[in-house]
Amino acid sequence: MRSIWKGALTFGLVNVPVKVYSATEDHDVPLHQVHDEDGGRIRYKRTCEVCGEVVAYANIDRAYEEDGQRVVLTKDDLDALPAERSREIDVVEFVPSEQVDLLTLDRAYYLEPDSKSPKAYVLLRKTLEQTDRTAIVRFTLRQKTRLAALRVRGDVLVVQTLLWADEVREASFESLDEDVKISKKELEMSASLVESYASDFEPEEYVDEYQKELRTLIDAKIEAGEDTFDVAETFGEDEEKEGKGGEVIDLMAALRESVERSRSKKGASTTSGTKSGGTKSAASKSKSSSSKSSGSKSGTKSSTASKTKKKAAS
Repeated sequence: MRSIWKGALTFGLVNVPVKVYSATEDHDVPLHQVHDEDGGRIRYKRTCEVCGEVVAYANIDRAYEEDGQRVVLTKDDLDALPAERSREIDVVEFVPSEQVDLLTLDRAYYLEPDSKSPKAYVLLRKTLEQTDRTAIVRFTLRQKTRLAALRVRGDVLVVQTLLWADEVREASFESLDEDVKISKKELEMSASLVESYASDFEPEEYVDEYQKELRTLIDAKIEAGEDTFDVAETFGEDEEKEGKGGEVIDLMAALRESVERSRSKKGASTTSGTKSGGTKSAASKSKSSSSKSSGSKSGTKSSTASKTKKKAAS
């Protein structure tokens, strides 16, 4: 990984030099636009409305307009801002971790210690772990001031940017204002449904089905050729899923049937060694296959030993 930013994490008089890395990456299949008639590539050009010329990024400034007035801001103007010149991730407070609303979390970045001794880095990490607190920090990245949550992930400190309070829209729906009566039996059945789906979350067992199917589509189209390709042969005919999209009339009946279906799927997935709604990794499948093979061999040896003992006794 290449660092995208260098600076120092500061809290009080403690200064922790760090390198910043993007913690996530995009694995979407890259697609571009083409003309549907002749397949020509569609490109977007930065064209000036005054002279009609295509303008290079180096010659582009920013502008702000309000009430008919326009102010042009050059790169030098933006670089002169005090916040932009700062190379500090400043801790402003330590808050209980549960107070950080998941809705406000945005981009995540890893912090690597950037000094000969990582002692201050490790000290802060252990302090956050023991106190079960999250540090709220403020810093500037790519000409934008960011509020972020500093937390621990394994042995690494992670900064996850937060949306500002005014960027989170208020959820106000009239349909939720009416008084809805939920019976004890309905609540118990709903809890039973939750329990039937209960499991430990293992992210590696799930895949992006759309990207997987998109890759299958591309490979199939390359192999078959544009003229002979048939979507139905690649994916089969679409089948309507039962019980989808309609309004539930008998809630209890729907809950009861859902519990039964979930238990039956769970039993089948336990037998096959896969989770419903996800795909296990190849390593997990290999491990499962290896343990089954080992169990089978062990059973064969046990059976052979048992037969030998019986013959000796007779």
